[in-house]
Amino acid sequence: MGPSALLLLPALVLHTPGRHPRQEGRMELRSPAFTEGASIPRVCTADGLDQSPALQWSEPPAGTRAFALVVEDPDAPRGTWIHWVLYDLPAATRDLAGDQPRSPELPGGGRQGRNSWGRLGWNGPAPPPGPAHHYRFRLFALASPLALAPGAPWEQVAAALRGKVLGECTLVGRFGR
Repeated sequence: MGPSALLLLPALVLHTPGRHPRQEGRMELRSPAFTEGASIPRVCTADGLDQSPALQWSEPPAGTRAFALVVEDPDAPRGTWIHWVLYDLPAATRDLAGDQPRSPELPGGGRQGRNSWGRLGWNGPAPPPGPAHHYRFRLFALASPLALAPGAPWEQVAAALRGKVLGECTLVGRFGR
């Protein structure tokens, strides 16, 4: 499956039949580093220190047993570009500190997958010159952990999400050069 298919894949496979994630739980994702639609700070980009931004979220839907997160750039020239893949974050988690290590497993629990560069962990915005790109941070509340080994690519994580998503929320940041 090519990178352009990644944009369509989540909409096709993530929602549990009979449930609409925006109606249940009303989970919200935010960052102390930027607000919805605002610029992602330079420190979080390839032009800065390339540190992952801190994230926080509200109570998930009942029955949540784990979380997954993907950060994607749908404006990338070759199709949707994946900047960060996290999964099996513990159900009690409500935030992630900034500057997460690029290790297979996070200190508080959870695993990191491979991004579009083939690397573990966060790799921040690095768009070509031109209009600002939109970076979607998508958090999924899951009925059960995915139980994938660390280093899974987004395609594998998205496939494992089938039938497990109880809710989803999104935060969009922008960055341009």
